[in-house]
Amino acid sequence: MHKLVRQVRFSINPFLDEADWGFNSYSSKPTGQGLAIFFALRVGLECKPNEDTGFVVNVTEIDSVVRNLVVPVFDEAVKRDYRNRRHISLGGLCELLDYSKIILSEHFAQMRLSELTLELNPVRIIGIGNFKNGGKMICFSEKFDFAAMHKLWNDKFSEKQNFEAFGKCANAAGHGHNYEAEVVVVIDENKIDDFSIAGYQKAVKENFVDFVDHKNLNADVEYFKHKNPTVENIAAFAFGQLKGKFTNSRLDKITIWETERTSCTYSE
Repeated sequence: MHKLVRQVRFSINPFLDEADWGFNSYSSKPTGQGLAIFFALRVGLECKPNEDTGFVVNVTEIDSVVRNLVVPVFDEAVKRDYRNRRHISLGGLCELLDYSKIILSEHFAQMRLSELTLELNPVRIIGIGNFKNGGKMICFSEKFDFAAMHKLWNDKFSEKQNFEAFGKCANAAGHGHNYEAEVVVVIDENKIDDFSIAGYQKAVKENFVDFVDHKNLNADVEYFKHKNPTVENIAAFAFGQLKGKFTNSRLDKITIWETERTSCTYSE
């Protein structure tokens, strides 16, 4: 089975009646005017590719459905609530995603809508899906950054074996990375408006980031005195540090990026 994911970007100015569609969908379409609210909706569809075209679906069709049928749902809600000085909560955003899911599922009825997420800013995402028991699943994630240094070395190996296994990463002086960590939690739909983003951030900072940021992982973190600080082990360490630490949500998975080309995701 193939999964095709398309990100559709659009902007809404809450105070202008007419939207300017613009000419650059890579930026956003509608394009927004002045200080507008930017959205990026990711739509994931699964099915076998068409034998004649090789497509799961032509991505222009996804663009068309989102812009013609889904964007008006967001446009109406944003303008209504902003003009009435009403806060759009995370629960309100989930309701908009629910409406979007109905529209997309009806249009792409021959496929499985397996992903529907909304990027609220470059590092924050909220999405909805389904549990196996049929209940609704709400996922929330943010990315955090930290800088740390490490050396990859196994005392059971000879020096030659270490350099064969770890290459330059075995150099005695160590080396550093600017890491990124994406922490995904699952929120019960009945508790979505009790979920605190600041509380979530505080839990990640105090239980993980503060332990590793600007540290020599081998020397300063007890966990890595017994395990190599590989990206795989850092992801597992982060999960262990954060499991059970969130209020009104539970930890789902953690992804650590060591570089923009290398990452590892850990979950249980």
